[in-house]
Amino acid sequence: MSNNINSSGFSGYKGGSAGGSSGGGSSGSRGGSYSQNAAFINTDSRQNIKPKSIINVISEIQHYCMAEKLGKDLPTEYLTLENSLGFFNVGAKSGLTEGLFLLLLLPAVDFYLVPFVLKTPSLFMKIMFGSFPFLPIIANTFLCAYISRYFVGVVTRKAINSFFTGRMLVLIFKSFMIYIFYTLLTGLSSPERVWSLAQHANKNAEVIYYGYMTMLPNIMPIATRCSLLVMVAAILPYGIVFLIDTSRRNRIKRNHARITGKS
Repeated sequence: MSNNINSSGFSGYKGGSAGGSSGGGSSGSRGGSYSQNAAFINTDSRQNIKPKSIINVISEIQHYCMAEKLGKDLPTEYLTLENSLGFFNVGAKSGLTEGLFLLLLLPAVDFYLVPFVLKTPSLFMKIMFGSFPFLPIIANTFLCAYISRYFVGVVTRKAINSFFTGRMLVLIFKSFMIYIFYTLLTGLSSPERVWSLAQHANKNAEVIYYGYMTMLPNIMPIATRCSLLVMVAAILPYGIVFLIDTSRRNRIKRNHARITGKS
């Protein structure tokens, strides 16, 4: 007796039945065959792998998706609590990295590079440098949206939800923190305080003071735009996955109703 184990590391066995004997005939048996309804047998050691990056997350989700597409109903517990926390942590780290990148680059581009270095940039230069701080968020948003194609079964849903939840919570937190930070900054930026700090630059005190006071009215509009874009980056991937999955489920229901004649 042998089990048929597919390439995804999961197996099901439908035992053979013994052949009857009559008239001194010899007994025989039919070989085992794969059955989707057989008891779940876990022969896969990959469930112990802890994802460390978004690429690892996608690879693991692809693995689960392949098994579920083969028709094997994996139990929810196959994705252990430790694995779920691993997906959550990768999502949280990706959101944290994007938020820090944006928080550091946005002031450098909008408050220094464009107004003081480029001075009178063309529209193309403004768009190019203005979008630069958002490139990691844009890239990872499309990368996360790509995962929507694997939103197939119970285990893949659990893995994707863990990843998106970690990413979404950190980015939403970052969005509020960016807005609060710049709100406090502008609220505390009285001429007296700005001049007091600018004097530490000695010879450049007047340049820094007038430069900062010139861009002060533009700080909150830019901070608001930044905060809203981070919020969109947090919500958009999960929204895409939800809409695609809802559309897929509705299509399956319509096809089932068309075949069975039931509404």
